[in-house]
Amino acid sequence: MHFTSEQHLDDGVIERTFTLDEIPGILWTPGSATASAPAPLILLGHPPLGLRTMYPRLAGRARHSAAEGFATATIELPGSGDRPRLPAVDQARAALRRAMGAGEPVSDEIIDALILPLVDKAVPEWRAALDALLSLPGIGGPVGYSGGVISIGIRLAVVEPRIAAAGLFAGSFVPRSMFEEARQVTIPLHVLLQWDDEGNDRQAALDLFDAFGSKEKSLHAHMGGHTGVPQFAGAAAAQFFTRHLK
Repeated sequence: MHFTSEQHLDDGVIERTFTLDEIPGILWTPGSATASAPAPLILLGHPPLGLRTMYPRLAGRARHSAAEGFATATIELPGSGDRPRLPAVDQARAALRRAMGAGEPVSDEIIDALILPLVDKAVPEWRAALDALLSLPGIGGPVGYSGGVISIGIRLAVVEPRIAAAGLFAGSFVPRSMFEEARQVTIPLHVLLQWDDEGNDRQAALDLFDAFGSKEKSLHAHMGGHTGVPQFAGAAAAQFFTRHLK
């Protein structure tokens, strides 16, 4: 991990950009974090729109988390930002847009081609980032995962034992094979669902929640579209992570 910049934000949060094997990322740490009192870490997932596009939302989530005593970090997803494109994924994304624009159902083949390569490439990168982040002074476990492409969160929850809790956003198309992986998830889950999300199959989201194998899982559904998440939803998520990571 190579740090490329550092700035101190006005609320005492330290923001550092880094590269890890040429993958860009950002780490935010609260001013209270020290080697003797490390901050628990939350990995901030996001949709594949590029870190520059997502930065305002990610930085806002990071600063709210820092106020609760958490460090947060994120990395650029495969095929996003300045990273090399994934042509097959781009083709699947174009097919998805055509189907939705025409009011046609999105086939399992399109969903698989769009999501599965992203999961297969992103999850090992998240795990490598976690290795590097937990080696830093002031950063410690337990670790949480928040947001992003829900299929990435599912795979991480299954294969990464250092992740103790996850807050997931129900809003991306989910391959059928991921439902079987969801049954293997056992960590506590906090799942956010926008009831009128124009880009989400509500029934599929409910079926996925039902499939999760966790003994502790809660579904938080709010009226409104994809961008209409109420501000108080963040407070509920913060309470969830405080309960499980501190």
